[in-house]
Amino acid sequence: MGPVTTETPHGAPPSEAPGRTAIAGLLLDAMRRNMRQYGMLIALALIVALFAIWTDGVLLQPNNVTNLVLQNSYILVLAIGMMIVIISGHIDLSVGSLAAFVSAACAVMMVEHDVPWVLALVIALAIGAAAGAWQGFWIAYVGIPSFIVTLAGMLLFRGGTQILLGSRSLGPFPEGFQEISTGYLPEVGPQTNYHNLTLLLGLALIVFAVAQEVRDRRRQQSYELDVLPRSLFLTKCVAMAAAVLAFTLTLASYRGVPVVLLLLAALLIGFGFVMRNAVVGRHVYALGGNQAAAKLSGVKDRRVTFLVFMNMGMLAALAGVVYAARLNAGVPQAGVNFELEAIAAAFIGGASMSGGVGTVLGAVIGGLVLGVLNNGMSLVGVGTDYQQVIKGLVLLAAVGFDVWNKRRVGS
Repeated sequence: MGPVTTETPHGAPPSEAPGRTAIAGLLLDAMRRNMRQYGMLIALALIVALFAIWTDGVLLQPNNVTNLVLQNSYILVLAIGMMIVIISGHIDLSVGSLAAFVSAACAVMMVEHDVPWVLALVIALAIGAAAGAWQGFWIAYVGIPSFIVTLAGMLLFRGGTQILLGSRSLGPFPEGFQEISTGYLPEVGPQTNYHNLTLLLGLALIVFAVAQEVRDRRRQQSYELDVLPRSLFLTKCVAMAAAVLAFTLTLASYRGVPVVLLLLAALLIGFGFVMRNAVVGRHVYALGGNQAAAKLSGVKDRRVTFLVFMNMGMLAALAGVVYAARLNAGVPQAGVNFELEAIAAAFIGGASMSGGVGTVLGAVIGGLVLGVLNNGMSLVGVGTDYQQVIKGLVLLAAVGFDVWNKRRVGS
């Protein structure tokens, strides 16, 4: 009997076709596992490209990119906390009112009682933590649904804001407090056409991100998990580095990195690490995925729920501080619809209605999608009424895609 030969499709060499098939299979698997996150990244890129063309490049001008970060900073802070709440299987309707209450409290402390702004900031975060702990107690230990507790909290904190401020606005604030939302990193080094410190931070971020990708790849290989082929992995790293470099050069050509962007980066890295690697993060996912199974596995569900809402209260207070610093005043109308924006950002960024699914990075991506939509539509003159319609359709499409994807996977 002669040797057995195997033909490959389209006349490709035997060693080449399986490699191509394997690469295509790995790509499809990666897309399936991260469909929501990749889908939102692609959607964000398309939205940016669309409005960049529609506005003749105004959207991507350095001053507008910086303004985009400043305008959406407090929503992104809230979205990070809201994503964690939704992953745990709950919801928080009070964050906008709590942010307003904290901003009003800061205004009263600094303007009427001359409290130093650093002390006022610490007290504000303590108020947020106490408010979150109070709501977390009723939800975790008494067993009242989070929707009811936080709805009551929304009314309570909104009323407290009116009690503190009435119909007046209190300001201005000390310069140091304003710098939280409107400040930039200082100029250092020789005179160039770019902000030197921003360039250094951008390069450090590229090194950190690439090193993290390499570390994750080696960890997956150590567990004998499928990884992307080397060529595709290098392409991914180059694309990621190019995106960070482009963003860095854009900021460096204007006034550099805003202080609030550093704050957002710290929150993203910190909470991203906790949710991926820390025990409490894994417990949050387990609790949202299947509460009964999590309890049987030893997860202290009440404690985890309590901590989730305490954390959300602190982030709501931080968002209120950032908003007040940007306005340079405490106003009674602060925080209106902030909770809806945060919830929308979380769901657009990949959260699931049933809990147990989502990432901190996804929350930021969802918030940026909404922020670019708001900014782009304002630049091209779309009215606020139509803006609400479009954002509602985007939210509906994101949640509908999540439901469709679950049914497709289940079938």
